[in-house]
Formats: sequence, C-alpha cells, structure tokens
Amino acid sequence: MNDEPPSRLDLLRFARRVVVQQAKVAVAQIDRWIAVEERREAERRRGIEARPPAPEWLLERGLSGRDAVYVHVGDCWNGGKRSKGIERDEARRALADGVKPCPQCRPDSALGFLD
Repeated sequence: MNDEPPSRLDLLRFARRVVVQQAKVAVAQIDRWIAVEERREAERRRGIEARPPAPEWLLERGLSGRDAVYVHVGDCWNGGKRSKGIERDEARRALADGVKPCPQCRPDSALGFLD
C-alpha cells in the first residue's frame, strides 16, 4: 500500500477533473434555462399574434353599468375599464342619442358629426 500523500501534480489533475465536471453540470443547467426562456418567448409571440384586433370605437359605461357615458375612438388613452368595443354604426347612433363624445379623442369629428 502507498502511504505517501498525493503529489501537487496529482492534486491539480484531480482539481481539474472536478472543475470540468462541475462546468458540464453548469452548462447543462444554463442550456435548460435557455430552452425554457425560448419556449416562453415563442408563447408570448403566439399570444400577441392571436390577439383580436382592437375595436375602432368604444362605448364607456358609467359606474352602474347601464348608462353610456362617453363614446371613444378605439385607441383612446382615456377609454377606461368600463369600455367595450362597438361598431361604427353603434357609435354614430350613441352620439345621435346624446351620449357625450370623449373630449380627448373627439370621436364626433372622426365620425363626421363635427368638422
């Protein structure tokens, strides 16, 4: 049996083997993280592509949910959470029935009610 301690060269070779093994494990973990992130990104892009188009016009309801408060152009920043998409004819009808046009996006001008 050999009772001599390992040489510095033996210890350095052992340390190298350990580092190489750990590096392989680390690279494999990073590769798994990359694969997961690629799947997430692909799913996000599919979700964006599958979104329905934004409505051209919005009808904003009051707090009660019954009364119409404003008509908005579809991309109005002031549309609010109580707004739903409507067709052009519905927007014209709402304005004709006395629903106020949004003072920011001016749907009445876009619909030809005012010039």
